[in-house]
Amino acid sequence: MAVSFDPVGRGFVASLAHPEGNVTGLSTVAPELTGKRLELLKEMVPKLSKVAVLWDAESPSEADQLKEMEIAARTLRVRLQSLPLTGPSPDFESALQNVKDAGSDALVAVDSTRAFGQRVRIADVAIKKRLPTLAGFREFAEAGGVMTYGASLPDMHRRAAIFVGKILKGAKPGDLPVEQPTKFELVINLKTAKALGLTVPQTLLLRADQVIE
Repeated sequence: MAVSFDPVGRGFVASLAHPEGNVTGLSTVAPELTGKRLELLKEMVPKLSKVAVLWDAESPSEADQLKEMEIAARTLRVRLQSLPLTGPSPDFESALQNVKDAGSDALVAVDSTRAFGQRVRIADVAIKKRLPTLAGFREFAEAGGVMTYGASLPDMHRRAAIFVGKILKGAKPGDLPVEQPTKFELVINLKTAKALGLTVPQTLLLRADQVIE
């Protein structure tokens, strides 16, 4: 696996430390990131009081990430609105309208295959509804999300080559622990921020690995 959002929950491996089967590689699972993302969003939107969280209801690890975010939300005095993705073709238009009607100030998309695959649609609808959107991968910012913070997918693919080399030399996949992200990047879409009427703090711009203008 070069990138897996939830290898344990999906049944690919028994655990990250001991895969035990014929699959190993890299996972994006890093629940501690959820709190950091909420902190960054609060810095971007100082008056933030309620955040909608878009997550895949079929993924056990995303339920865990939601719990981690709830802990961070209490510390930051921010309320969360759970927005689970269900069914094969979620209606993002209706879902995000419900977010606005419920009074949420922004949207966080939890890492998932489904959300990643629909990132352009999510970003388009979020901009239309004037919802600042934060996600994990820079591809969301490139699609129109206002900010991303998470693992570098190119870096993970490069690291996957190390696993390939070990397996070709005779290592058993089940004996190779699944690795978690080690390199994280902050990307800000300044064009989207301006379209939403947001003034991005200089402190965030200085820390960003990339600013899209």
